[in-house]
Amino acid sequence: MKKRADDVVAAFPLFQEDRGGSIPTSALQFQIVKIGMRLARELNMKWHSMLPRTDLGNLLCGTTSVAYAAEFAGNYYAVAIWSQPIIRAMCDGKTIELRRLAICQDSPKNTASRMLGIMRKLVKVEFPQLTKAISYLAIDIHKGTIYRASGWRAVGDIVAARPQRFSGVNKRTRATGPLQTTSRKQRWEIGL
Repeated sequence: MKKRADDVVAAFPLFQEDRGGSIPTSALQFQIVKIGMRLARELNMKWHSMLPRTDLGNLLCGTTSVAYAAEFAGNYYAVAIWSQPIIRAMCDGKTIELRRLAICQDSPKNTASRMLGIMRKLVKVEFPQLTKAISYLAIDIHKGTIYRASGWRAVGDIVAARPQRFSGVNKRTRATGPLQTTSRKQRWEIGL
């Protein structure tokens, strides 16, 4: 029996159902999974618009470092890297810093907010002694919408980017200051 053109249309519904097809159509479809820091670093390098560069040793310092990814149908769509705070004064044994959050362009709306909400719980389970999470926002580029939507609050003064501490720029130079961003920054916090 020969297929008619309308038979093909009936085989492909107008709206995606169940898992949403090959790419996620909702942030609710993601599984937030723990991943290795090297993979997290690679994903960040692919997707982060401003801060693709990270130093693995810097991310693994101290006893509190973990990375998560938003996974759907065997593929990753977002990555987050958490570690001991980079600023020594914040290293109190009760605080963890969200160092990077990078979202792929194929991710659905609200991916970042959903990840922030779930990761907050996962971090608390992983490190029960922690009571606070911090992150720094490049205010010349971003407005803080995802933090605000997830219950974080802006604290402290807006500060200028750190000056470059090393001469020359090459692959062996640490990823600090203008090597990362020249934007002013604001700290955001949330309780765990």
